[in-house]
Amino acid sequence: MFNNTFGITGLTKKQVATARKKHGTNTLTYKKENNFWTALTNLAKEPMVILLFVASCIYLISGKWGDSFFLASALVLECAISLYQDSRSRNALEKLKDITQPNCKVIRDGKIVAIKSEEIVLGDNLLTEEGALIAADGIIVHANDFSVNESILTGESLPVIKDTPSDQNAVFQGAMVASGLAIVRVTAIGNQTKLGKIGKSLEGIQEEKTPLELQITNFVKKMAFSGLIVFVIFWAINYYHSHNILDSLLKALTLAMSILPEEIPIAFTTFMAIGAWRLMNMGIVVKQMKTVETLGSATVICTDKTGTLTENKMSLAKVFALSTGRISESNVAFTEQEKEVLSLAVWASEVLPFDPMEIALHTAYSDFVEHDQRPAYSIIHEYALTGKPPMMTHIFENESNHRIIAAKGAPEALIAASSLNEIQKQQIYKAINTLAVDGYRVLGVAEAVFTGSDFPENQQDLPFELKGLVAFYDPPKHNIQAVLNDFYTAGISVKIITGDNTATTTAIAKQIGFKGYENSITGDELMQLSDHELAKQVQQIQLFTRMFPDAKLRVINALKAQNEIVAMTGDGVNDGPALKAAHIGIAMGKKGTEIAKQAASLILVEDDLSKMVHAVGVGRRIYANLKKAIQYIISIHIPIILTVFIPLTLGWAYPNIFSPIHIIFLELIMGPTCSIIYENEPMEKNTMTQKPRPLTNTFFSWKELTTSMIQGLVITTGTLLVYLYAVSQNAGEEITRTMVFTVLIAANIFLTLVNRSFYYSIFTTLQYKNNLVWLIIGITASLAGITLLVKPVSDFFEFKQLSALQLGICVVMGFVSVMWYELVKWVKRML
Repeated sequence: MFNNTFGITGLTKKQVATARKKHGTNTLTYKKENNFWTALTNLAKEPMVILLFVASCIYLISGKWGDSFFLASALVLECAISLYQDSRSRNALEKLKDITQPNCKVIRDGKIVAIKSEEIVLGDNLLTEEGALIAADGIIVHANDFSVNESILTGESLPVIKDTPSDQNAVFQGAMVASGLAIVRVTAIGNQTKLGKIGKSLEGIQEEKTPLELQITNFVKKMAFSGLIVFVIFWAINYYHSHNILDSLLKALTLAMSILPEEIPIAFTTFMAIGAWRLMNMGIVVKQMKTVETLGSATVICTDKTGTLTENKMSLAKVFALSTGRISESNVAFTEQEKEVLSLAVWASEVLPFDPMEIALHTAYSDFVEHDQRPAYSIIHEYALTGKPPMMTHIFENESNHRIIAAKGAPEALIAASSLNEIQKQQIYKAINTLAVDGYRVLGVAEAVFTGSDFPENQQDLPFELKGLVAFYDPPKHNIQAVLNDFYTAGISVKIITGDNTATTTAIAKQIGFKGYENSITGDELMQLSDHELAKQVQQIQLFTRMFPDAKLRVINALKAQNEIVAMTGDGVNDGPALKAAHIGIAMGKKGTEIAKQAASLILVEDDLSKMVHAVGVGRRIYANLKKAIQYIISIHIPIILTVFIPLTLGWAYPNIFSPIHIIFLELIMGPTCSIIYENEPMEKNTMTQKPRPLTNTFFSWKELTTSMIQGLVITTGTLLVYLYAVSQNAGEEITRTMVFTVLIAANIFLTLVNRSFYYSIFTTLQYKNNLVWLIIGITASLAGITLLVKPVSDFFEFKQLSALQLGICVVMGFVSVMWYELVKWVKRML
């Protein structure tokens, strides 16, 4: 790699250490509200917390110190669990923020080194190039056709040209490099930058709530409102009968507490944040929580070719010189004409190459050149990679005013810009086809002569002479065929969207077993289609070649219009619009530009598309487990609500079978079950063979609600049958209460096991690796045993010790009221 620092040595290690000690790090820090106190304040507004506090105070006023202390303890425990879950979520998000921090290049001790942006110090020489995010404020000390997009600061979307001698020599943190290259001497870091003073940062960006999050929030609000109405009605009814305001208030609070499903929002937040953390540990950085929810619904993966399907390890394979009409292998001695083609290709490349093809050109050039002339030349004008198809041009000049104008790019672009006769065109097209059908990536190389300084606005207007072609080979990734098969098995369509030509892309697609390689469309052809025609074509065609930003964006929007959930991979500046438009924008962590990473919602750290298979699996697993958790919550809440409601409404023998202390005990058991056990459940073996879940499907569909309601009603039936049995046996209120409570505990344990899968049997799920299942069930059973068998505790709960027969009836009823669903699952598997 050509390591030109333009004579700038930069800071030494000692100077860097001194500057960091004196001026600090390049981080934006603001006075933020304390996260702990914020979480605590939000918790104080939760309906369940308010009800617990009120009930505890009422018991205290009534002189029931034990009950008051228990509810106060439950309140503390409830807050501790919620704060712990909030802490887990916040820690996961903070880790994600750390890992998404941009990288940059600086010149230190005469060498170019890559560092994290926070490691920049005042006085550093920052090297920034097309596609990069400027990491600090500074003054330009060297520039090559350099322009930046400062919309984050000014709102102006058009690029601004920057140069050293002009009044436009200042650049600012947060701006995007639109073209060229520059070396910037850092004058401000962290809070002292213009961006820092304005106060814009990631911390100020609030994500909108996702559809599922809104559904859950609305559901909980409706349940809370229902609880409030029921609370007022039952308070009035009880007061009418008893004329005891505190006793009637407690009874009404009992029912209100049984209605509130406060575990649902906690479960949702925990699942999403911990899911993002799990993905991060797999090398998949999720920048937005909504992406976790969307992953499992992806129906189309739009992927580029180079570096995603291929290794992105470009090597110069062949050179074609038009003057000789010969295609030469790179491992043989080049003729002078072929050396000229290769040299011009290097002059047309970036001085500090980051593109794999340019790196390959520089490497091949250094192998045969005896005297490198590049240090003696300075770039005086540059045309960025533009056009459809694209090309780029560099103009160099030395102290003797000798000028070199070199261009490279898509062969079609250079053919159009050059003066060629028909015989020459036929020679070139024949060479292109010969190279492309073997899977080589082909670039055209041209030279121009221009003596004036009034350069044309468009590079295509220079008088180019096409000199030849350079061909590169980028082998397919060894695992890519298996990755494609995994996507196909999961019901996900894969489309290749690339700037490369049709022949090369088709050859690579055929090698990797890509479905639909036979039919393709170019960007120009696509742009000629009407919206109606495009809607048909995007569904039928899988190969899109010679694509440019507008064409890519149109494909993404057309797929979205067909209700497809689109994931799009990209790494370049031109991929930004399409990445932003896709439901799931996927940037490459290594070869991706900062613009691509900023536009994307997900980053593959190792540039490995197989990680997307895992990401989709994790997304499906998270949604499935969240569904299990919420269905469990609904199912177990119904019998609690009805066991309180029905005896009181129908005037049964013991109308107030439960008090707030019983309800909160059951709530404390249910909370850990849904948020710990189900979050930790492994992916079911049929998860990646199912079709993607349509994003339009809501969690609260009638089918899912009906399943949960029926489960809850059957458990209610079993619980109330035991209630009536106890009354018929003249068992007394305390025995009846104990039996009803025991049935609910037993049903809770069995429901936890049954709802681990709504398809596979309990015998299958018992083999799943989830040690938390037995830990939580063990704790639940132990707590239940203590409340039933330890006399001081059982007296506090107003329980009586059960006989073996009574205990057996309760456990069997809990078992039967839940295990019937195993028959439903068996029928599903048989169909």
